[in-house]
Amino acid sequence: MSTTTASPPGTTSTPSTRTPPSRREPRPARRGRRLRVLVGAAYAAPTAVMVVLFFLVPLGLVAWMSLHRWPLLGKAKFNAPANYSGIAEDELLRSAAWFTVKYTVIITVLLFVVAFGLALLVQHRRPGVGFFRTAFLLPTAVGFASASLLFLGLLSDEIGPVTDLLSWLGPVDGYVSWTSGSPDSALGSAVGLVLWRFAGFTMLILLTGLHAIPPDVYEAARVDGANRWQTFRSITLPLMRPTIALVLTIMTTGSLLAFDQFWILTRGGPDNSTTSLVMVIYREAFVRLDLGSAAGISVVLMVALVVFNVIQFRVLRRRSS
Repeated sequence: MSTTTASPPGTTSTPSTRTPPSRREPRPARRGRRLRVLVGAAYAAPTAVMVVLFFLVPLGLVAWMSLHRWPLLGKAKFNAPANYSGIAEDELLRSAAWFTVKYTVIITVLLFVVAFGLALLVQHRRPGVGFFRTAFLLPTAVGFASASLLFLGLLSDEIGPVTDLLSWLGPVDGYVSWTSGSPDSALGSAVGLVLWRFAGFTMLILLTGLHAIPPDVYEAARVDGANRWQTFRSITLPLMRPTIALVLTIMTTGSLLAFDQFWILTRGGPDNSTTSLVMVIYREAFVRLDLGSAAGISVVLMVALVVFNVIQFRVLRRRSS
């Protein structure tokens, strides 16, 4: 005879065994996720192929060339680390490195000050601001090599109008050779070219950062009685730090890799006083036909750029935090 046990009042009987709920996703959900992954990989594949072919492969080839004596015409021979040890013994390379650092400091400070001033000048909408924004940005439409040739013609001793105009106004008396007369005038010519060409582009980036600051912050500062200098120091600069970091990175990288303005305007003269690091790389590769030495200098310059940019970003990030 079978007996049954009654459950206590107010309770429900439950089976003795429960099947755990399945943790696996349904097949349609898994298939949809795989499809999305494949579609994303298909969209990213062209960019990945371009990065590999035009960045990683050339970078690896340059690193491999730097370990060899690699003449332009001839057979490569392994000679590591001769290309790197010869860098410290190259007097022209040392002077070019010092000049490049000096030029980078000068152009970074001047370009940032000029571009930030222009951005603050055209920050707010008022009559005529659109015209000045366009006028400041117009030099960006001119190619850098074309702009260098333009300045070479303007500063020419024979056909350039700059010397005649300054002589007529009074600041200059007599013959002046702007691009080859002295190291200071040659450097000043290149700095003037870069300021004219890139001030508008840098202004546009800084102007974008200025417009990203909420207007309510400025209104609260005015209500609290802050003047313009206090507002600029306590609100504008702190909130502009990400944009400033981007601008400084672009300017320092471009200055350390300067080539066009010195090659076209001064040819590295007078007496190699305006020879940049990239010009030394060019001479090693295409004048002395030593690609291995040029690759070694390129690798050292790339490492220096990476280290400098990492330090710069960390300093700015630490200050902003």
